[in-house]
Amino acid sequence: MKWPTIIGITIVVVLLTFYEWPKMDQHQKKEKKAFVTITAMGWLLAILLLFFPDLPGPTQMIDSLFSPLGKLLEK
Repeated sequence: MKWPTIIGITIVVVLLTFYEWPKMDQHQKKEKKAFVTITAMGWLLAILLLFFPDLPGPTQMIDSLFSPLGKLLEK
C-alpha cells in the first residue's frame, strides 16, 4: 500500500509551492517556469523511486552515456 506515501509526497510538494510561490515576483515568468519544472521533476522522481527503488541514479546514466567517449579519448 503505497498510496499514503504518494499522498504525503504530494502534500509536501503542494506546501512547498504554496510557501515559495508568493515570494516570487509576478513578472518573473522564467523563474516560475523553472520552479514548476524542477518541482514536477522532483515529485516524479520521488514517485518513481517509491515504485522502483533499484532505479539507477543520474550519475550512472551519465556514466553510461559518456563511457564510450572516455574509451575513445584514452586511445
